[in-house]
Amino acid sequence: MKVEGIIAIVADWEERSKYVLQVCEEVSKIKNIPIEIKKEDYDFLTTYGEKDEFGGVEIPQVFLKLKGGIIKHIMTRIPDNEKGLPDIEKAVKNIIEKIEEEERE
Repeated sequence: MKVEGIIAIVADWEERSKYVLQVCEEVSKIKNIPIEIKKEDYDFLTTYGEKDEFGGVEIPQVFLKLKGGIIKHIMTRIPDNEKGLPDIEKAVKNIIEKIEEEERE
């Protein structure tokens, strides 16, 4: 299914949001897909996002907007490298793989 955009839900107070923005911007450039940034959009998160065992949502989260307005959750946390730091390269690779999976369907 055609990917029409990347949606990133972030918050200024959440440290890892800056890494999600960096990853999404890089994927956007590589795949030539527009990115939409939403700050603390809890309505969006409760509708489409990954929830914890209590029904709460975490920030940041990343989604794909597919043809026909379909929204698909693809990432909640940036993976960490062996030093416990955000692994930007792995996150970019993971999102690109998910985009390519969607485009094959």
